[in-house]
Amino acid sequence: MNTTSFPETIDERRRHMIGAAAMGFAIAELGLVAPASAASPGADQAATPSGNAPLTQFGPLKQVDAGVLKVGYAEQGPADGPPVILLHGWPYDIHTYVDVAAILASKGYRVIVPHLRGYGTTRFLSDGTVRNGQQAAIATDIIALMDALAIQKAIVGGCDWGARTANIIAALWPERCKAMVSVSGYLIGNQQAGKAPLPPKAELQWWYQFYFATDRGRAGYEKYTNDFARLIWELASPQWKFDDATFLRSAAAFDNPDHVAIVIHNYRWRLGLAQGEPKFDELEARLAKAPVISVPTITLEGDANGAPHPDPSAYAKMFSDRYSHRTITGGIGHNLPQEAPQAFADAIIEVAA
Repeated sequence: MNTTSFPETIDERRRHMIGAAAMGFAIAELGLVAPASAASPGADQAATPSGNAPLTQFGPLKQVDAGVLKVGYAEQGPADGPPVILLHGWPYDIHTYVDVAAILASKGYRVIVPHLRGYGTTRFLSDGTVRNGQQAAIATDIIALMDALAIQKAIVGGCDWGARTANIIAALWPERCKAMVSVSGYLIGNQQAGKAPLPPKAELQWWYQFYFATDRGRAGYEKYTNDFARLIWELASPQWKFDDATFLRSAAAFDNPDHVAIVIHNYRWRLGLAQGEPKFDELEARLAKAPVISVPTITLEGDANGAPHPDPSAYAKMFSDRYSHRTITGGIGHNLPQEAPQAFADAIIEVAA
């Protein structure tokens, strides 16, 4: 196993790229929402901010060769603790879990938080590897990471792209997944479903997906990456009072040579506008059948999620083992683990019991 460590840094150039948010949205100068407390298990939980707090940081990040990648990841907690793998989405990074990881590490868990392909310190080992953002590719990255770290079975948690990835691992490799926590429930997709039109109001929520389908959209995302990401944060979590320092800490992860290519391919693949790799065809065929997930699962949803997301009643039947859902109240948006870290950590602890 080839591993290295180096300090987590923020690219100072990014600090000069933050201007007025794209498309005329004003950016409010407001404080950071602190970790929230959770109510009793099984009931809806309210997130209760406790005031402004200094930014929590991960320690030095690690690197390990895994599959086609050299994966950058944060690790906290005892090396012999029960392993937990936490997966971020777009346009976020490992700091989605910076407070969750600290809580779980204090409870004795070994917490692994990797940068997905195209983010942060994760790099492709070969210039010749296809910059592929399809769902099966990202999921196999995490299986390769588990192999590289000699983790046979882990509790897996995810949000956004990370929730989809956690779903796929639980569905296709249940022997590697002890239990799962998934924000917004069951998110496994397929290209045929992605081609089906939705009602106009639903399509409007996916405006950026259609934007990314154009050359103009790719160029726009590449030119205005930070402005674009900040706009998505505001739309997806309209009541999250994050500050500049919180955003910039995550925006550093977008300064990755493959970030734009991975993001654009991910959304174009969903619509059938970009091809995947043939080596993933068999996995995608299995995923297209919407496999039921057979590991213990808790699904979470914020009461103020401004991003497209299914109603919990639509996916409850997709989990055949011990299952529960809870809505986290108090103005919690799409980036739930960062906005309500205590509630997410509590779900990990409960589902693993």
